[in-house]
Amino acid sequence: MMQRSGRLIALEVVAILLALVILLPFIMILINSVKDIRESALFGFNLPGKWVFKNYADVYDQANILRGFKNSVLISGLVIVCVNLCASMAAFVIQRRNSRFLQGVYYAFIMGLIVPVSIIPTIKLMGDLHIKGTYFSIIMYYTAVLLPFSVFLLVGFMKSIPRELDEAALLEGCGFFRLYFQIILPLLVTILVTVTIVVMVSVWNDFFGPFYLVTDSTKWTIVLQIYNFVSLYSTNWGIVFAFMVIVVAPVLIIYLLLQRFIIDGLTAGSLKG
Repeated sequence: MMQRSGRLIALEVVAILLALVILLPFIMILINSVKDIRESALFGFNLPGKWVFKNYADVYDQANILRGFKNSVLISGLVIVCVNLCASMAAFVIQRRNSRFLQGVYYAFIMGLIVPVSIIPTIKLMGDLHIKGTYFSIIMYYTAVLLPFSVFLLVGFMKSIPRELDEAALLEGCGFFRLYFQIILPLLVTILVTVTIVVMVSVWNDFFGPFYLVTDSTKWTIVLQIYNFVSLYSTNWGIVFAFMVIVVAPVLIIYLLLQRFIIDGLTAGSLKG
């Protein structure tokens, strides 16, 4: 018993140390965001000799941060709606109908988890469709990239919803669309919250998608604003770190508040089907 308790304590110590290693970059960014030009350039972990909270005010004065936030929120929000709606509908049909064609469609989605995104054909396709550089193009790009993982999660969760529920609703005269929107969709809230968080974090933190597909600077996301800001103000890392804190904080807070939904959603449906 004592030996087992010692192992658990050792595992907890290792887990805490690993967590601290992951947190070190965040701590470094947070501390250096309130240092002056000289101290922040050293990238140290020591507390600042002089606390310069003015760095945060300078970010709003020198960067198009509000426009970047608006673009990121708009793109992330619309991608979340598209992915949740399309993935839940696809998962409902795939799981409920025993069809070879739909099984092939499901395997095609699974292949989307493995095959990397080819950015050059994507740019060529968007150019041929005359949508390159628009909000619509970047929203469709993210929707296509994130659909496979979302469908994979939702199909697994859908197996835990009994088919008898569908049969009872259909016997009562319920149509397929009403069955989906009024009965099935409310039961998917837990897994859809998980998909929402994963999609939001993926879109909010992505750099390469907007960098290659968005040519208009007025449509740049907040991550591209950081890239541009670092290029212009790399001599003052205190302001750059303050910008990073402002950008990371909303997603980090949402993730910490809703992390239990991610765990529940990833494990839901794993014991059935």
